[in-house]
Amino acid sequence: MPRRRIRMTGAPEAPLRQAFAALRAESGVPGGFPPEVLTEADRAAREPVLPSLDATDVPFLTIDPPGSTDLDQALHLATRGAGYRVRYAIADVAAFVVPGGPLDAEAHRRANTLYFPDGKVPLHPAVLSEGVASLLPGQVRPAALWTVDLDADGRTVAVDVRRALVRSRARLDYAGVQRQIDAGSAEEPLRLLAAVGRLRERLESERGGISLNVPEQEIVEHDHAYELTYRAPLPAEGWNAQLSLLTGMAAADLMLASGVGVLRTLPAAPDGAVGRLRRTARALHVDWPHHVSYAQLVRSLDPHDPRHAAFLQECTTLLRGAGYTVFRDGVLPLVTTHAAVAAPYAHCTAPLRRLADRYAAELCLAAVAGGPPPEWVLAALDALPQEMAQGGRRSGAVERGCVDIVEAALLSGRVGEMFDGYVVDVDERRPAVGTVQLEAPAVIGRLDGADGTPLPLGERLRVRLTRADPATRTVRFTPA
Repeated sequence: MPRRRIRMTGAPEAPLRQAFAALRAESGVPGGFPPEVLTEADRAAREPVLPSLDATDVPFLTIDPPGSTDLDQALHLATRGAGYRVRYAIADVAAFVVPGGPLDAEAHRRANTLYFPDGKVPLHPAVLSEGVASLLPGQVRPAALWTVDLDADGRTVAVDVRRALVRSRARLDYAGVQRQIDAGSAEEPLRLLAAVGRLRERLESERGGISLNVPEQEIVEHDHAYELTYRAPLPAEGWNAQLSLLTGMAAADLMLASGVGVLRTLPAAPDGAVGRLRRTARALHVDWPHHVSYAQLVRSLDPHDPRHAAFLQECTTLLRGAGYTVFRDGVLPLVTTHAAVAAPYAHCTAPLRRLADRYAAELCLAAVAGGPPPEWVLAALDALPQEMAQGGRRSGAVERGCVDIVEAALLSGRVGEMFDGYVVDVDERRPAVGTVQLEAPAVIGRLDGADGTPLPLGERLRVRLTRADPATRTVRFTPA
C-alpha cells in the first residue's frame, strides 16, 4: 500500500525538478522509450486489431482526475427490472501490443506507470496510452466490455465480457460528478452510480471488506508559490472505485472457475498488527469498542477530523503485503482472497497503467468464450508476480521520495519556525522518536523528542522545524 498519495497542479520550480530527476536516477526509473519500441507503437497505432462487435451505441462516460489522458475505464449504468446493468469498458491493450515484440518486452520491464508531481513515466508510449488506446471522448476504441447484472440489492447475478468497439460520450471529473449528484441534476447513469455505489459499499461492509478514505496530500500553486493541503476523497470517488472492485471480483471468480488465472491476494493481518492499531486508536482518542470490527470502525471515521485522518493513515499498515498469485491446471492456490476486499479479487481495470491487467483480461475473455487462454498469456504467467513486485517496489520508492522532496522544499526557508500538529506515531522501541502530522501546511514528518522524553501519542503538540533539506529529502521536528 502507498504511504500516502500526492499530486501537483502547476509546474514545479527548478530545485524541485532537479530533486525529481535525482530521484528518477536513484530509483532506476526508465527513461524514454527505445527507438524500436516507438516504431512498433506507431505501427500499432495505425494498424490495431479491432473486434467485430460494435457497442458504440452505448453512451459510455469516463470519470478521472482533471487533465487525465490515459483513460482505462468507461462506464454506463442502467436499470434492469428491479436491478441494474453495469457496463464497464476497459481499454484493450492487446489490440495494439504484439506478444514477444519490443513493445511487449518494454512493458514487462516497466510493469506499471510511475507518477511524479512534475509528470509521469508511462507503461506504454503516449501514442497508445494517451492516444489511440485511451478511451477518450468521441473516439471509437477497442475495449474489453464487461456486462455485470445486479439484483435490487447490488449482488451479482450474471457476468459477461467480450471484445467490442466502444465510444465514450463525455470525460468527467470527480468534483463535477459530485456536484451534479448533490444538486440533483445528474442524468440516469450518474444517479445510478451513486445508487449502485452505495449498495456495493453496503455489501462490502457485510462481507468485512475495507475501503480506506485516506486524505490525499495535494500541492497547489498560490501567488507564484506552492502550498500543501489535505484533501479528503469525495463520495463519488468511492462509488466509482466500487465498480472497479465489482469488475475485479467478477474477474477473479471467472478465473477461479476456469482453473487458470492471476489474482491480487492479501493474507489476513496478524493479531499483533490489529492489537497495535487498537493501541494507536486509544492514543489518538478514536473510540473503538471491542464489539466493533475493524471494517466497521474504518467506515465510521471522518477523514476531515485530524485524529481520524491520522488513524486512517496508520490503517494502511494492515494492507501491506499484497501480491500477485498465479495458478493453472485447475490447482487453486492456498490463498485466493484479498483481505481488504474480503473476497477473491483480480487487477483487470487499468491495463494502460498496469501490466498484469492485460493478462487478466485475456484469461477472462477465454473463460467466458469457453476456450483455452492464448499461449502467449500462459507463457508469461509465472514471471508476472515477480515483475509486478519489482514494479511495485519502484513505485513505492518513487511515491515516498516525491512526498519527502516536496515537503522539504516547501519548508526549506522556514527552519526554526513553530507549527501545530498531532503526534500520530511513536516508535515502540524508541518512544522519544515518532511522527507528527502538521495541521498546516499538510506535512507529515519525523519528530525527535528531547532527552529521551516519550512523545505524547495522539496529542496536539507545538513543534519546531529543525531541518528541511530537499537534497536529502529530510524534514525533522522537535517539540517546541
